[in-house]
Amino acid sequence: MLKTAQAHIGQILRAWDGAQTRDLLRRPGDFGLGQVPAAHAPDATTTSVCGFCSTGCGLKVHLKEGVAVNLSPETNYPVNLGMACPKGWEALNVLKADDRATHPLLRTAAGEMKRVDWHTAMTTFTDRFKAVQAQHGPESVAFISTGQIVTEEMCFLGALAKFGMGMLHGDGNTRQCMATAVAAYKESFGFDAPPYTYADFEESDVLVFIGGNPCLAHPIMWERVWRNPHQPDIIVLDPRRTETAAAATQHLALKPKSDLTLLYAVANLLLEMNAIDRDFIEKHTTAFDDFARHVQPYTPERAAAESGLSIKQIQAMAKTIAQGKRVSFWWTMGVNQNHEGTRIAQAIINLALMTGNIGRPGTGANSITGQCNAMGSRLFSNTTSLLGGHAFNNPQHRSKVAQALGMAPSCIPDQGSLAYDQILDGIDTGRIRGLWFVATNPAHSWIHQRQFRERLKKLDFAVVQDMYHSADTAQLADLVLPAAGWGEKEGTFINSERRIGRVKKVSRAPGEALADFHIFQLVAHYWGLSEQFKAFSSPAATFELMKDISAGQPCDITGIEGYDQLDACGGVQWPWSAADAQATSATGSTDTPGPDTERRLFADGRFHHPDGRARFVFDHPAPNPEPADDDYPVTLLTGRGTASQWHTQTRTGKSAVLRKLYPQGPYVEINPHDAAQWGIAAGTAVRVTSRRGSLVAAATLTHAVQPGQIFVPMHDVQTNQLTFPSFDPHSRQPSYKACAVHVARV
Repeated sequence: MLKTAQAHIGQILRAWDGAQTRDLLRRPGDFGLGQVPAAHAPDATTTSVCGFCSTGCGLKVHLKEGVAVNLSPETNYPVNLGMACPKGWEALNVLKADDRATHPLLRTAAGEMKRVDWHTAMTTFTDRFKAVQAQHGPESVAFISTGQIVTEEMCFLGALAKFGMGMLHGDGNTRQCMATAVAAYKESFGFDAPPYTYADFEESDVLVFIGGNPCLAHPIMWERVWRNPHQPDIIVLDPRRTETAAAATQHLALKPKSDLTLLYAVANLLLEMNAIDRDFIEKHTTAFDDFARHVQPYTPERAAAESGLSIKQIQAMAKTIAQGKRVSFWWTMGVNQNHEGTRIAQAIINLALMTGNIGRPGTGANSITGQCNAMGSRLFSNTTSLLGGHAFNNPQHRSKVAQALGMAPSCIPDQGSLAYDQILDGIDTGRIRGLWFVATNPAHSWIHQRQFRERLKKLDFAVVQDMYHSADTAQLADLVLPAAGWGEKEGTFINSERRIGRVKKVSRAPGEALADFHIFQLVAHYWGLSEQFKAFSSPAATFELMKDISAGQPCDITGIEGYDQLDACGGVQWPWSAADAQATSATGSTDTPGPDTERRLFADGRFHHPDGRARFVFDHPAPNPEPADDDYPVTLLTGRGTASQWHTQTRTGKSAVLRKLYPQGPYVEINPHDAAQWGIAAGTAVRVTSRRGSLVAAATLTHAVQPGQIFVPMHDVQTNQLTFPSFDPHSRQPSYKACAVHVARV
C-alpha cells in the first residue's frame, strides 16, 4: 500500500506539472514534492493576482532562473493600475516563515504532535473519519472551508466532501464576512450579484460608505476614489472617525446598531422631496408602495433620537443623495457583521432602487468583499448553494451539475448545509463529531472564542489543513496537513467586482507541503473515490468543469476561453457567456463590450427574479442583543487595525516589514473624556472585560471614538474572547461589531 501511495502522489505531481514545467526535480524519498514552478522564461516576469484582500490587484512577479524573487505592482492590470498596498509588496516574504507546515503532523496518545509521512496521514484521515461516520452517520462529519484558496480548490473540496464522502454539512469562513451581502442580494435581486465595477469609484458624484473603512481595509479601492475627477461628495456612516471618515465631506457618527432606523428615515425624506425615479420603480421593481408605507413612521426626529445624530445631519445626507446624478452606495463589515445586517444591506439596496442609482456608471448598491476569494467561495464552494449558484432542492439543478461532473444525480444532496454556527452548535448536541478545517483559523477568528475552543475538545477527530503549524486552530488539531500557499499553486480568484484572475505557481512549497488541490486528490484516492472524481485532474480541468456548471446561470462564464484569456485580458468579469463571446466576435467592433471591458450589471433594468424585477425588502429594527448596562457600561467596537494587518495575522505577522507598520502590542482606543473619568492615561494598561472573557491592552486616547465606546482591533487573538455570539437570522453571520464591556486600569 505504501508503494502504491508513493506512486500515486508522484502521479499527481507529474500530471499537474507535466507540460507546465521545464523539469521535475525529485528529491529521493519525498515522493516528488518541492517541484519547480510552472514554466516561465528563466529570467522574466509574469502577473499573478494578490492573495490577501478582495481587491484582486495584479502583481508583477519577477523571476530568476524560473523562481520568484521579487514583486512589484502590475501597471497594466485594470484593478490596481500600478498600485499596491504593503501586504501586496510582502506577499512573497510571508511564504518564507520558519513555522511553515512542511510535513503532516499527528497527535499521539500522549498529546504530542509527531511528524508522519503522507501515507500515514491519509490512512489516519480516512480511517478516523469513516469510523465516526460508521458510528454516528455520514452527516456527523463536516468541513469548514475558506475564502483564501483558489476557486478550483473550493469547487473540488465541496464536490468531494458532499458528492463523494457523504458529508451533508460544510460551510466557509466567508460566513464571517460576506453571508449578509449574499442573503441580501439573493432576496432583493434574485441572485448573489454585486452590480459594480471599480470604475464606479471614479465616476460617482456622490459616494456613500456605510460601515466600511476602505482607506485601511481596501487601500487600492480608496486610491481609485481619489482618482475621481468629479470632486464627489463623500458620506460616511460609522461610529468611529476612521481614516475614511476623516476624508469625508459628511461624517455621520451614528450610535452602533442604529443603522436601519437612520436609512429608513433617509428613504422617508427622499419620498417627501419626491427625489425618486418613479419610471425606474414602476418598470423594474416590486413592493415599492409597501416600502413607502413602511418608512413613513421613520421621521428625522426618530432617527436623530436613536442614532445620536442631529436632524440637520440626516437632512443633509438625504439632500445630497437627492441632488446626486450618479450616487453609489458601498458597504462592508460594519453592515455585514450585524445582528440585522441583511435588512441593513437591503435598506441600502432600497435607496439605490428608489433613486434609480443602479446599472449606470458611478451608481450601485455595492458590497465590498473581504477575503481574496470570497466571491469564488460564494459561487463555487458548494456550501451556501450548489455549485455555480444553483439550488440543492431543485431537481433540474442537481441533474445539471451531476451531468457536468459525470456523476449520477443521486450523488447530489437534495438539501443545503447547516450554517457555520449551527455546525458548531451540533458539536454540543452530538450531531457533529468530526471536522475538517481548510485554510481557516477559527480558534482566533470565531466569535466567543472560549466557547469555540471548548467545543473543539469534544470532537472525536479534528483535521486542520494549513500553511502554518503554529496557527491557533492547528495547535488544537488531531492531524495537521501541510498546505501550499499563494504563489505555490495554480488557479483563479474572483474579486469584489466579479473579476476572475489568474493565480500562478511561481515558487516551491517547502518540504512535503502540497497544494490543497493535490491534498484533495489524495483524499479522493484513499477514500476510494479516484474514479468518481477523475474529471478533477488539474486546476485547469476543474476550471472547465466550473464553466460547464455555470452555463445559463447569472454567473455564466462559458465564454472564457481558459487561463490564457484571463492572462491576456487582465482577468474577466462574470458573466461572460459563450453567447457574449460569439456576439463580440461577430461584430468585430471595438465599441462592442468584450471580455476585457469593465462591465456592470443591470444596465438593462432586468434582475434575476422570474419576473425580471428587483424587490424592496424591509422589516422593523430588532433590539441590540447586548446593550450596555450598569455592569458593562461601555460598547466595544472591533475592526481592522492598519493596512498592513490581515485577519488573524498568520501571514502578515511573518513579515518583518509589515510588523514595523502596525503597533507591536494590543491596544484599545478610548475617548479622552472617558479616560479622564476612569483615571486612565495614554499607554496605561487596561483590562477590558465582557461576560465571556477579558483582555489586557495599552490605552490609546483619541477622539476617533465617542464617549461610551471603545475600539479594539480584530487582529489580536484576545479580541474574540469578548465578542457576543449573536447572529443575523437571515444570513447566520456573526455580529462582531458591538458588545457590552467594562473597562478598568490594571
